[in-house]
Amino acid sequence: MAAGGASAEVVFVKYRGPLDVAPLQCEWVERSSLIRRLCYDAAHEYVVVRLNGTYYHYCGVPARVVRDWFGAESMGRYFNGAIKGRYDCRLSPPPAYR
Repeated sequence: MAAGGASAEVVFVKYRGPLDVAPLQCEWVERSSLIRRLCYDAAHEYVVVRLNGTYYHYCGVPARVVRDWFGAESMGRYFNGAIKGRYDCRLSPPPAYR
């Protein structure tokens, strides 16, 4: 994944609210009809993903899972089978960014 940008970019994350994704490493995804963008903070194991037009977040996601997600033949199928319903931020709170 490419390094996060230095300038602020605030997105609205469902169930969290506004979030500056500049501290995260973000990639636009063109090969999936579901996954449009994937942002990751390895230090906090925190994922922000854009599914079509809505951003969602997932907590406690290991780096190997994110690598496998990027390498999956179908990123949407991988999301549905390995991410969705797991890595709940109510159980493992999201990091606080300034």
